[in-house]
Amino acid sequence: MMPPLHILYCGTIAPLGPRALPSGIAKRPTAGPWTITPTGIAGDAQGDTKHHGGLEKAIHHYPRDHYAAWQMENPAVTAFHDAPAFGENISTSGITEADVCLGDIYRLGDVTLQISQGRQPCWRLGAHSGWAELPKRVRETGRSGWYYRVLEAGEVAPGSSLRLEQRPQPAWSVARLMHAMLARDVDRQELSRAADLPELSAGWRETCRKRLAANKVEDWGARLSGPT
Repeated sequence: MMPPLHILYCGTIAPLGPRALPSGIAKRPTAGPWTITPTGIAGDAQGDTKHHGGLEKAIHHYPRDHYAAWQMENPAVTAFHDAPAFGENISTSGITEADVCLGDIYRLGDVTLQISQGRQPCWRLGAHSGWAELPKRVRETGRSGWYYRVLEAGEVAPGSSLRLEQRPQPAWSVARLMHAMLARDVDRQELSRAADLPELSAGWRETCRKRLAANKVEDWGARLSGPT
């Protein structure tokens, strides 16, 4: 069982970056109780609903354990002093991508969550933190966090803990998944296996199949650097 959650983080739409594009990455602490819907925490918003949020990326969990490494890497980034620098909804200590697995099912209050995929870094992380290189470093380090889909919506009271109920894919830690998905080269064996995992989000299964068909990884330039 993870430590009790006394704060969740939610964001409203605000302009981000030089083009002032709408984004909900600037989260703020939100006191409970919280209502969890099929698309996430009531009151949390995403500016780009094509690439963020939705049924498969309803709630973002980022390990607080990574913050010390980010502080050492770039002490000038004040956002690394505390959550939610990565736009996370949930922040915990003591558990990272190496400790959780794709498809893990957790109970949180009245809610049931399932890990659906990892977080692909994009330019919004750089714009929000003020460090343009951050998205590339997330890709290189795999310190990405993960997303949950909501299997059962409901209410969560402060002090509730994420309690693991099922682990259908014990061989597929999120760390392993991210190693395959963030790689610059095609690992055909790993991508083929990932594409067949029913717990993996439909979007990522399709990405695996596209990479296998093209035998190359798609261009990440615009994703990491942002629109011009």
